Amino acid sequence: MPSLEKARFVLIDLTMIKGKNTIKLAALWLGVISFLGVQSQPGGDYSDGASKYPQGYFGNPLGIPMELTANFGELRPGHWHMGLDLRTKQRENLPVLASAPGYIAHIGIRPLSFGKFIVINHPNGYSTLYAHLNEFYPALENHVRQKQQEKESWAIELDFSENDFKVNKGDFIAKSGNTGGSQGPHLHFEIRDTKTQRSLNTLLFGFDVKDDVAPTVSKLAIYDRSISTYLQTPKMISVVRTDSGYFTKPRKILTGYNKLSFAITATDRVTGSKGANGIYGAHLTYDFIPQIGFILDSITYPESDYINAHVDKRLRNGGGSFVQHLSKLPGFRGHVYQELGGNGVIELNDTLVHDITIEVLDANENVSTLAFQVQYRPGLAKNYKTPAIGKLLIPGQVNIVDEKEFEVYMPEEVLYDSIPFSYAQHNIFPAGSVSAQHHFGNPVYPLHSDFSVRLKSIKAVGDNLKNKLVILKEWKGARAIRRGKFENGWISAAFDNLGNFQAFLDTIPPNINAPGRGKDTLDLSPLTRIVFTPTDNFGVRSFRAELDGEWLMFTNDKGRSHVYVFDEQCPYGVHELKVRVEDIVGNVTEKTWWFKKYPYTPPKKKVYKRKTTSQKKPAAKKK
Repeated sequence: MPSLEKARFVLIDLTMIKGKNTIKLAALWLGVISFLGVQSQPGGDYSDGASKYPQGYFGNPLGIPMELTANFGELRPGHWHMGLDLRTKQRENLPVLASAPGYIAHIGIRPLSFGKFIVINHPNGYSTLYAHLNEFYPALENHVRQKQQEKESWAIELDFSENDFKVNKGDFIAKSGNTGGSQGPHLHFEIRDTKTQRSLNTLLFGFDVKDDVAPTVSKLAIYDRSISTYLQTPKMISVVRTDSGYFTKPRKILTGYNKLSFAITATDRVTGSKGANGIYGAHLTYDFIPQIGFILDSITYPESDYINAHVDKRLRNGGGSFVQHLSKLPGFRGHVYQELGGNGVIELNDTLVHDITIEVLDANENVSTLAFQVQYRPGLAKNYKTPAIGKLLIPGQVNIVDEKEFEVYMPEEVLYDSIPFSYAQHNIFPAGSVSAQHHFGNPVYPLHSDFSVRLKSIKAVGDNLKNKLVILKEWKGARAIRRGKFENGWISAAFDNLGNFQAFLDTIPPNINAPGRGKDTLDLSPLTRIVFTPTDNFGVRSFRAELDGEWLMFTNDKGRSHVYVFDEQCPYGVHELKVRVEDIVGNVTEKTWWFKKYPYTPPKKKVYKRKTTSQKKPAAKKK
């Protein structure tokens, strides 16, 4: 069996070839590694992406030319974008079409997420998802409405068998919209592996989207990897574009770091578009030997959380730009990276000049190359401001905080890189508080999952009030609230971010606004809808409305207001409307109104005629 070193030498000569061939050479490198018995990870294959998937099988889900507002792998706060966002000409209610034959396997209605969405399973092992819809096609819409009435819930998820709602390619399935977390009319479209539920890079399936534009590289970031990436601000290096590719300015970078890694700011766009999208992948070579790369072609939704370790989330949270690491942080457990000849952390053990190349590519194999050199100068280290490093919380191990009135249990998978430990108790006691305020860390540092917090109660809590406790996490006005569990004088809850923690007793019920003006029977005839926006000091858990004793369906699409648009559920006449709102600890407010609803014709606007004034003749001038 050939040695790994020999395989590297073979590749050194090959990687001198520039352009699209480099992608296929990287695929060759993976093949060599596989031959040598090195296990590669799923979801990061450097082979020609489009060759893995059927070309032309899936059709355009809209009856208009495909125009992208976002692509697969685009960087979003807390996740990668998992499909394509397609323009709908800034309009709603465009026909949405089945992209391929199959059957509707699932529908959902989720506030602050996909809104109304459809999943179709196809016979070739793939599924397509269509989201932010306004309305399903009539037969499906009627079925969903019936199930909502049965379950007495507007938000709903339904599964179907292959015999329930079959579709052919091009069938009308829904109207496009702006529901859920959408911030403007568009269609979100995904292709998934049905069995694994991995979302796949949709642009690899042969859609008619012209793209002959290579990615743009705008910044290079350099990290001192002798310390945590979160204990420093990276050194940002300017990048210039030339006819020969991208280069740093200066071309040769002198550094006092003998252990370093790189990150880039890069975007892509398709032909004819001015909007910046995400890149497909990038890989790094050190002295012409491939080290590491990432490819965004296959991601699960749980794995998408690892974007917080793929980008410098601390830098971004602090107001900086998105930079994508070309190295793996210690707590990264996703599958988008491929370690080729290393993990991306470069050790400079001499003072020679070393060549670095970063190739950035899009899904259509357009490639941009950033080339530069690095040279280690030990004397430069004294010019760097070394951060004062105290106690740290370390990734890959359980971290425990045990203070007199504050405890934390942080599992090993919570941290991506080491963060500074900071704690302080503040004896400030707002109304309703039952603990001191405890400062623990800074939310600028990203966390991957929940950790448990326990606060010592400094006030007696009666048995009848132990289920009325909450823990508030606050930072610069941003709040997160969890219901607290009381046990042996301590109140506990789980959080996914750091900040200031304090426990409160909540006995205050929510507030509900009136549906209209008036004291007795409200006249709602002029209205087309009823809107309730309940409020609570710590958060609303549930909302329920009844009309004449029967459940009345209100939507809650954007997560704050509950909206009912008058329809056949409310015939003309006088009605009783009862609303019940419950907060997160079970405090309840119930209100009842009587209202009347009849046909309404808006009064005609009065037209006021302008009074004409006779013009006086100018007085004759005295001679």
